[in-house]
Amino acid sequence: MAAQEAIRQLQSSMEEVDEPLRCTYENIHQGYPTETLVRFLKARDWNVSKAYEMNPITPVELYRAVRDSQLIGLSGYSKEGLPVIALGIGLSTYDKASINKYVQSHIQMNEYRDRVLLPQATKKHGRYIGTCIKVLDMTGLRLSAMNQLKLLSNISSIDDLNYPEKTETYYIVNPPLIFSACWKVVKPLLQERTRRKIRVLHGSPRDELLKIMADSCQHGVPPQ
Repeated sequence: MAAQEAIRQLQSSMEEVDEPLRCTYENIHQGYPTETLVRFLKARDWNVSKAYEMNPITPVELYRAVRDSQLIGLSGYSKEGLPVIALGIGLSTYDKASINKYVQSHIQMNEYRDRVLLPQATKKHGRYIGTCIKVLDMTGLRLSAMNQLKLLSNISSIDDLNYPEKTETYYIVNPPLIFSACWKVVKPLLQERTRRKIRVLHGSPRDELLKIMADSCQHGVPPQ
């Protein structure tokens, strides 16, 4: 009975969010709202308030500020049909909200990948596709990025525990001179199996990335 009451309370809270956030929530649950709420409640030991914090960020102004301060988007698909997700790490500021809000945003994007992008890719190519490729553009990277180590550590732990083996390869492109110093600090924070998936492309990344990308996403190759 306590579990049912927690589900009811969380459902009631989600019905009160603004329309843009309701749409985001619908993208997350993909027609299975109760199952999604149960998953969030279990992740927070059935604490309704904490489970609510895992859902779309409120208020809407904060939600938009968080999304605008991190550059991320779907560039297209690889020749094998895997979604290619580009992240502008160097030019993302991550300074419009608390670490918890950015972690929450990361979880939402993971859920969108798993519930929307990967099923769409599976349907499009007629076979199961369960991983993606990430291109991490370091253009504009500064030493001040080291201030985000706690955020990186939290995100890395979440991905390792809750979204294992969802990324086939990480391509790091356009690394500036300070990248080596940053990498020495970041590398120990990552799991060994994650480190094995990382490829750093020095110089122009275009030719290397075009080898893996389908024609439909070549326009999304980051410039030198």
